[in-house]
Amino acid sequence: MYSREETQRLKREFWIAFAEKYPRKWLLYDTKIKDFSFKFYVDNRKAQVLIDIEHRNEEKRLQYFEKLESLKSILEEEFVNDLVYEKHFHLENGKTISRIWVEKENVSVSNRNYWDAIFDFFQEKMLALELFYLEYDEYIKDIE
Repeated sequence: MYSREETQRLKREFWIAFAEKYPRKWLLYDTKIKDFSFKFYVDNRKAQVLIDIEHRNEEKRLQYFEKLESLKSILEEEFVNDLVYEKHFHLENGKTISRIWVEKENVSVSNRNYWDAIFDFFQEKMLALELFYLEYDEYIKDIE
């Protein structure tokens, strides 16, 4: 096991190495939709590329989620085909959000031997989700 400091250092090295392998600006929080973001996540069991809809207004949160759900066939046929959709995803802090994600299992941020596979997974899936979003963002934004 790593100490807390070693774990933090390793994660920092992981993200620096990822940025060096794929040096580009990702969309992430710059969606122009409040509390609608793209995220990378990795731990010692899995890597994920996420779309989180965290709007405080539940009605709006669900409207955005339903917009994405209405595009599910296009998203899965043309961009990313192994997505998980969860309308009511419960975070550890008790907050309920809507989340759509794709996951790569059996990888670990603590094992450098997995880093290239994680980096490639991140790049492939996030790029596909960004391309999808850039093509359909006007439709997704139009909820009122």
